[in-house]
Amino acid sequence: MLAAMAVFLFVAGLVAGGYWAATELPGVLAARRLDARLREVSADTAGAGADEARDATVIKRTRTGPLPAVDRLVAETRAGSGLASLIEQAGSTTTPSALILVSLGVGVVVGGLAGLLVRQAIAVPIAGAIGAMAPGLWLRHRRGVRLRRFEEQFPEALDLLSRAIRAGHAFQSAMGMVAGELRDPVGPEFKKMFDQQNYGLPLRDALNELTLRVPLLDVRFFVTAVLIQRDTGGNLAEILDNLAHVVRERFKILRQVRVHTAHGRFTAWVLLGLPAALAVALQVINPEHMQLLFEERMGQMMILAAVVMETVGYFWIRNVIRIEV
Repeated sequence: MLAAMAVFLFVAGLVAGGYWAATELPGVLAARRLDARLREVSADTAGAGADEARDATVIKRTRTGPLPAVDRLVAETRAGSGLASLIEQAGSTTTPSALILVSLGVGVVVGGLAGLLVRQAIAVPIAGAIGAMAPGLWLRHRRGVRLRRFEEQFPEALDLLSRAIRAGHAFQSAMGMVAGELRDPVGPEFKKMFDQQNYGLPLRDALNELTLRVPLLDVRFFVTAVLIQRDTGGNLAEILDNLAHVVRERFKILRQVRVHTAHGRFTAWVLLGLPAALAVALQVINPEHMQLLFEERMGQMMILAAVVMETVGYFWIRNVIRIEV
């Protein structure tokens, strides 16, 4: 039983990983090349002031969690820095040590409940691992929702910046107006950037900090445009108006795409959830019949084949309905 489940998990992970590498990896590499090019453009326009910007101290406020030693240890590792960035991008007030403790606690509770209800030895580690991953997955979901909200509000922030500059305000004071007028998440992010300016951080570093907290392509275009304008001159208000127009048009196309792909997305969720729901219903109606799938060799192979095909089908449909704009 344990060997069959291990083989099942290995094959399912291998299939999903291979499919991801074949479909998602080219897009990830292209995005990285684009980010590298944008950083190169920003660096090229810095001129002699680039070294001073890199030497500037970035002002950050650190939170102390229930285990400060763990927070310091996590901050020194690359994975820990990624975890801290995830927490900050999600807009959460928690700390890495608190997240680790919550993940361990949820994993133990879910694993214990699975052992009591299912009474299968293999269910305890699987349920415990899923429970331990749940807080991190929730943070990722919250980060995605927050970034989408930022994207939707970003054109409004660009319009407000443009109007303030046309009214005669400096760019720094215009950022303060955006911070005071707009709601979360755009307002707080511009508030952080405005406060960093007030504390003496160079504008270039404050803008680069914004791209780290909000890893969106539109924000990187905004930062690059502002830095180029400050070095070469030009009408910044007109640049911001054009950028706001482009972002709005892209969102209009994205909404149209979501309408046309709604049927495909619904089909993917139905195909993914129907076998699991049917298995739970049959377990309640006729437990003896379902036990054959877990005890017999043929049943275990059928479960393995079903999960592999479900995984491939889900990623296949997801790739078909995904349209980059």
